[in-house]
Amino acid sequence: MAILVTGSTGVIGKQVLAQLSGAGVEIRALTRSPEKAQFPAGVTAVQGDLSDIDGLRRAMAGVSTLFLLAPNAADELTQALQALSVAREAGVKGVVYLSVFKGAEYVDVPHFTGKHTVERMIEHLDIPATVLRPAYFIQNDVRLKDALLAHGVYGMPIGAKGISMVDVRDIGEAAALELLRRERAAQPLPRETYALVGPDAIDAQRVASIWAEALGRGVRYGGDDLDVLEQRLKAVAPAWLAYDMRLMVSRYQQDGAVASNEDVARLTALLGHRPRSYRDFAIETAAAWAKG
Repeated sequence: MAILVTGSTGVIGKQVLAQLSGAGVEIRALTRSPEKAQFPAGVTAVQGDLSDIDGLRRAMAGVSTLFLLAPNAADELTQALQALSVAREAGVKGVVYLSVFKGAEYVDVPHFTGKHTVERMIEHLDIPATVLRPAYFIQNDVRLKDALLAHGVYGMPIGAKGISMVDVRDIGEAAALELLRRERAAQPLPRETYALVGPDAIDAQRVASIWAEALGRGVRYGGDDLDVLEQRLKAVAPAWLAYDMRLMVSRYQQDGAVASNEDVARLTALLGHRPRSYRDFAIETAAAWAKG
């Protein structure tokens, strides 16, 4: 039997595959273009995507454990629900689903509510799954390099309430641990849920001071203007997705997304180490930028 990883060529999928590499189990990676994929040794590329039901059925044959990461697509919810149904039909005994932190609360953010709906399917159909709820990815802020280096401006309008941002390496590690636990179990295991979060609440003031320390220069927060954010995102993404992201950041500004001490402790126990901090990421990233 095998583990099938969806979203295999994206940021999180790559982290999951890296963590699974060398674990002594069969790993398959779903991709639209197997001939172009560059996976770790021992990973088998399987052609398909979540929108292709017949291809997904073929890919799911012989799979015992599934990592389900639905893409940022207009039909993300449909793809995720159908993938779970195909997995049930195929006799998959364990699922690790990548959801989102605060999915039940941010009801006006489309992709949050979509992921929470998938969680409802998992719960109501008693699917043996681990639900992982990551907060805002720390590594998203690599995209702010030009403004930070050229102008000393942190340009993501996260607001003053705070976000427990998570390092993508912790996401990949948590997912791999749960995939292997479910794959190696003789029987389907009970459902589990983890908030994937950082150890600190990062807000406008704190993020500017962290980058000032990391870069050794003055850094200011660029402000809370959501119109500017949406227009910037529309330059690189569809308008519906840019608006979805605007709604998400608006909720960050209004309510924050701060993890509880219990969330952090539970993730720490799973990983075997404390989640990586934003400060460590910023220092590491600034050093990499300095080296060119």
